[in-house]
Amino acid sequence: MLKIKCIVVEDEPLAMERTTNYINKIPVLSFLNGFDNAMDAYSYLQTNQVDLIFLDINLGEVSGIQLLESAKINAHIIITTAYPDYALKSYDLNVTDYLLKPFLFERFLQAVDKVVQQLNTKYESLTKDFIFVKTEKRLEKIQLNEILFIEGMRDYRKIHCHSKKIMTLQTFSELEKEIPPAIICRVHKSWMVSINQITSVEKDSIKIKETEIPISDSYKKKFLELIGI
Repeated sequence: MLKIKCIVVEDEPLAMERTTNYINKIPVLSFLNGFDNAMDAYSYLQTNQVDLIFLDINLGEVSGIQLLESAKINAHIIITTAYPDYALKSYDLNVTDYLLKPFLFERFLQAVDKVVQQLNTKYESLTKDFIFVKTEKRLEKIQLNEILFIEGMRDYRKIHCHSKKIMTLQTFSELEKEIPPAIICRVHKSWMVSINQITSVEKDSIKIKETEIPISDSYKKKFLELIGI
């Protein structure tokens, strides 16, 4: 059974108690800890795996929004606040849901369900080892470990595999939705590469076998994070 590890960042004791009680009613959630300020929560995140954060906005010296803007947070975020002012801003920061206090358990459950669905989808994509690609005449199954890299050629994408090359009209965006980035990631507006097939990486390029592939600035940071640099 999926277990979602969560923390609560909330400076109002009664709100902290209510949110914790709600968490304990949902079997899929596992409550780890509660914090009354953003900096203690940030320190905890550096050494603990957390899947979901219930985050208040008004937290004193450092707000919840400032925490999201200034720190790299890998967990899903559900905002819990009495103020609607930051709703649009929060979605720019990839917040899963925005709960206005006082919220009922039913509304809380709806927000949690969004996280459950997203995590289930992520898990399914990570365990998937193949894709179906649209060619002119058929849907062709490709094992992900067969792909070397994918090259953009005007309206087409050319998928270079160990034993064949496949042309498709599917866009890079469509392919990115199908393929986990930890396996094959975008490194340029016209290129995706298989992480396991990389021979070497230089300042602005990747080599796979005899092919040199450019890395653009807009994709470089994410790529280096994926390969652990």
